[in-house]
Amino acid sequence: MNIAEADPQISDLIRQEEKRQATTLELIASENHVSKAVMEAAGTCLTNKYAEGYPGARYYGGCGFYDQIENLAIERAKKLFGCNFANVQPHSGANANLAAFMAMMNPGDPFVAINLASGGHLTHGMKLNASAIFYKPDFYELDPKTEQIDFDSVRRKAHEVKPKALLCGYSAYPRTIDFKKFREIADEVGAYLMADVAHIAGLIVGGAHPSPFPHAHVVTTTTHKTLRGPRGGLILTNDEEMAKKINQKVFPGTQGGPLMHIIAAKAVAFGEDLKPEFKTYAAQIVKNAKALAGALQRKGYRLQSGGTDNHLMLVDLRARNEHFTGADAEKALEAAGIICNKNAILNDPRPPKVTSGVRLGTPAVTTRGLKEADLEMVAEFIDRALLGKDDASALAKVRGEVAEFCGKFPMPH
Repeated sequence: MNIAEADPQISDLIRQEEKRQATTLELIASENHVSKAVMEAAGTCLTNKYAEGYPGARYYGGCGFYDQIENLAIERAKKLFGCNFANVQPHSGANANLAAFMAMMNPGDPFVAINLASGGHLTHGMKLNASAIFYKPDFYELDPKTEQIDFDSVRRKAHEVKPKALLCGYSAYPRTIDFKKFREIADEVGAYLMADVAHIAGLIVGGAHPSPFPHAHVVTTTTHKTLRGPRGGLILTNDEEMAKKINQKVFPGTQGGPLMHIIAAKAVAFGEDLKPEFKTYAAQIVKNAKALAGALQRKGYRLQSGGTDNHLMLVDLRARNEHFTGADAEKALEAAGIICNKNAILNDPRPPKVTSGVRLGTPAVTTRGLKEADLEMVAEFIDRALLGKDDASALAKVRGEVAEFCGKFPMPH
């Protein structure tokens, strides 16, 4: 019995979501559209099996094929990043980060990262997260003039705190990360360097951003976002002793049975990422981001740090209209068929649920085939929607045009 027969309600909601994705422009920087092959792998009989443990050392019988699948995922991940070890079992980026923390630190140990309001991630020390409940975070800053990483602040904080781990890698930072400089500072204070490259992993393996190796002791990432795989996590290292700790902290430290259907989908995605055309894709993500950024600047919007080097940008709406808020913009843009998220700007006077900006990213629209000239049109849609945010008919008109525009760029499946 198929899903339409077994559960018409859920089947109908899935169909509606398929239509929504096909007729809207996905500009959330952390989202992407997977291939049909990745989606097929994620929806297989592999979901039926418990496979606790690791290849060759499972706690259940019947895992022969699962060992082969996981080994393929591991070998492809290692080849992608040019490293010696990969754990493909984390269910998410948050799980990967927690296991990495446990491998590097003991409860109560200090670490230094950047705070959430400056572009960090909740797993980098947000007060309600396990990273702050079980460990002791402190934070370096952005330079208020350049709005980029202030390495004087990084060095000062590292020497003050003497952390067990120094973190780099961000969820809302539009500039290139200097992993080498971070490692120099980590070495000065005897800290591990951990790079959370969840957002830029696809750019790294595609050659559009420098690699955290050989500088980082531990690298974590999600497998969705720019890697264009299923939702999940991944931990990498070149250190043999650290690799043993990571395996222990993933299982049994933080997780039980791995999601083998998702690991198979990760393996498929990694195989796609190893193809030459993925480099073209990664380069186009950056070209499209720069095209969108430039088009918005010409319309009077201000970009935090003045632009972008990667796949995302932070748009300060106040330069276009001081009364615009991120919350209003997110709502108006969705009504117009443009999906994004509100985001705080550095030293934003507005609260996190309101904000003065939005975060925009180009991975998903690049997957659909948009090029630089198309992003000029996207900027036009965005501006018209924001200027007409209180006019339902104006938003409906843009929505219709967006849907027609999306018809030129079919989904990958």
